[in-house]
Amino acid sequence: MHFAFSFLFYRRARQAGSALAAGVLLAGCATTPLPVVSLPGDGVNVYAAGDIAQCHYRKPSDAAAAGTAALVAAQLARDRQAVVLTLGDHTYPVGLPAEFTDCYGPTWGRFKERTHPVPGNHEYYTRGAPGYYGYFGAAAGPAGRGYYSMQIGRWHVIALNSNLRNAQFAEQLEWLKADLDRNRKFCTLAYFHHPVFSSGGHGSNDYMLPVWKILAAANAELVLASHDHDYERFAPQDGAGRRDSATGIRHFVIGTGGAQLTPLRLAKANSEVRDNSAHGVLKLVLKDTGYEWEFLPATQGGFTDRGTALCH
Repeated sequence: MHFAFSFLFYRRARQAGSALAAGVLLAGCATTPLPVVSLPGDGVNVYAAGDIAQCHYRKPSDAAAAGTAALVAAQLARDRQAVVLTLGDHTYPVGLPAEFTDCYGPTWGRFKERTHPVPGNHEYYTRGAPGYYGYFGAAAGPAGRGYYSMQIGRWHVIALNSNLRNAQFAEQLEWLKADLDRNRKFCTLAYFHHPVFSSGGHGSNDYMLPVWKILAAANAELVLASHDHDYERFAPQDGAGRRDSATGIRHFVIGTGGAQLTPLRLAKANSEVRDNSAHGVLKLVLKDTGYEWEFLPATQGGFTDRGTALCH
């Protein structure tokens, strides 16, 4: 991590009333274990991943989604306030209703009542995504649009549908602008399925750039996505995708919920950490002045990644 950002982080942390350790300098290193650096306050714990229940080759109890579900369920059992964000492609191969009841249900369905979902492309392989909308009901947002917003602690959190195109996509953009205007919060997080930036096999998705630009103009902190079956963390970037440690958005790809992991390609600009060796989930602690992140592997001793940042 650049010294300029580390100094800015330390200065702003002091302004927020937090004496963070000098170990923040290690936050961008993929191979060095990170020190524990915490912001003040308890915050709300959030667990996120996409690309989850791939059960068509094996029983749900034997699928990798069972391992990640057990990890999340154990965390939720210790914390009644924690919530789950699912980042699309909940089931494979085509999102049929039976896939949700027979494959997703026995795994991640164990905490359905605490889950806030967004749809992926595999849900829409069955026209209209009836399996997804039927399974999640009102939790999937109003009128089957697939986008909605909520408050988690002091954060404004926005769930978006990256499968929409043409007029429906334009309507979502207008809704997003209005939603951000109505909800001027100190910290903002958005999540959807297709990543704006990715070094994975599917790569970056330019059609989500209008969403990224709107979020950047509103000084959002975080964007979560999946689609590529790997984990990746990008440095904060501005609306044009340029590194911006002061006011940029940090982008995570967390396609590690249980589907078969896939190869990485050459690193995209501003990619800081990449891994395709471990299924797991991203844990976020959303606090009043910032957030902490940690990738939790489903298998003990697997890859992990940790860090802390302040809101703008």
